[in-house]
Amino acid sequence: MLIDQYLDAALLGLIEGLTEFLPVSSTGHLIIFDTLLGFEGPPGKVFEVVIQLGAILAICTVYFARLWKVVTGLKDDPGARHFAVAVILAFLPAMVLGAALHGVIKAVLFNPTVVSVALILGGVAILMAERLVPVPRYHQIERFPAPLALKIGLCQCLALVPGVSRSGATILGSLLMGVDRRTAAEFSFFLAIPTMAGATVYDLYKNWSLMTVDSALLIGVGFVTAFVAAALVVKVLVDFVGRYGFAPFAWYRIAIGSGMLAFLYL
Repeated sequence: MLIDQYLDAALLGLIEGLTEFLPVSSTGHLIIFDTLLGFEGPPGKVFEVVIQLGAILAICTVYFARLWKVVTGLKDDPGARHFAVAVILAFLPAMVLGAALHGVIKAVLFNPTVVSVALILGGVAILMAERLVPVPRYHQIERFPAPLALKIGLCQCLALVPGVSRSGATILGSLLMGVDRRTAAEFSFFLAIPTMAGATVYDLYKNWSLMTVDSALLIGVGFVTAFVAAALVVKVLVDFVGRYGFAPFAWYRIAIGSGMLAFLYL
């Protein structure tokens, strides 16, 4: 295998780690940079899905103490049980729809044109949503009512379209339903754990017969770089969002989406 492919895999892993928890669509960025780099990874777009698990493991590392407190408190702590139920309820809609539409999504929507349009429309939506955000009523995940968690999960389903952004859909949905910025961002992080773990397992199951040693090595390189990059960026994101909001990401989405459409069609 050419060394260039490993370098491309490392770069894509870096991009994944830096964008997974930003409302700019990590999958969309991977599809765009696949096109720009001419990267040909494992069949079935497995690389683009599986390396996201590296970023998710970074969340487990950075927030290990809090997650461990939830796990050990499930028996006796009502707050820990509410936390777990909220994450599970929010995960269910994307799990069902993702499994049902897996083939259609990969075959029809994993292309740079769809991503570019989704990036632009999502940027406009963020700018509009920022004007409509109500006064926050929810400041702790442990106090999320079940209907709120389920509605956030329905928002996450929008991100089945590459370019929409899983974190963007869940964070903005949370804000519009009265969750404060920091809590919305953190809930999006925690919701990513079962969502991306489920997507990875399902994708590997669907494409296992197509995997080779070379494919596994490419995925490993992207996985590791995604883990490192995400671990470095996640805490910074929470502080940035709490201070500046999401408008800077909206303008970035519009710029990169427009630039990609120009590259493709001009």
